[in-house]
Amino acid sequence: MKAKAVIMDQQAMDRAITRISHEIIEKNKGIGDIALVGIKRRGIPLSRMIASKIEEIEGIRPALGTLDITLYRDDLTEKSQSAIVEDTHIDFDVTQKTIILVDDVLYTGRTVRAALDAIMDFGRPNRIQLAVLIDRGHRELPIRADYVGKNVPTSRNEMIHVALAEIDGCTSVSICDI
Repeated sequence: MKAKAVIMDQQAMDRAITRISHEIIEKNKGIGDIALVGIKRRGIPLSRMIASKIEEIEGIRPALGTLDITLYRDDLTEKSQSAIVEDTHIDFDVTQKTIILVDDVLYTGRTVRAALDAIMDFGRPNRIQLAVLIDRGHRELPIRADYVGKNVPTSRNEMIHVALAEIDGCTSVSICDI
């Protein structure tokens, strides 16, 4: 698939990560009870980037986990009869914490709904917040992000592709036709 336009380069992504990190610190009055949980796949490296930036700003690295929502999806039978589930790694107690779910693109809201269900299986957090690099609209569920790197209005015939160095070998956000 060929990109119609690159909407964020490495520098723009770095600025968005820095802004999101500052907003998380400000909204939560520090990082004492926060934990970041990256949603598989690209939410995981994004959560690491935010955690590193928060550590750079505050001098303390927040708790960090990863979440595979495969078995919580409402379209599991459409995706595959034999879904591959990778490990979820949450080695801290979510109870009484502010959990910040991190994902690359917010679209219909269904991935976030599945992530909420998955997190609740680990305990009862004080709050759950959502950080996304891109919000492209077209919600099917009443879900909104607390922290957004960039709002990018799209048509349903377009796709947002977030490329991250550790997965894709380069870092950018582009918009493509489906």
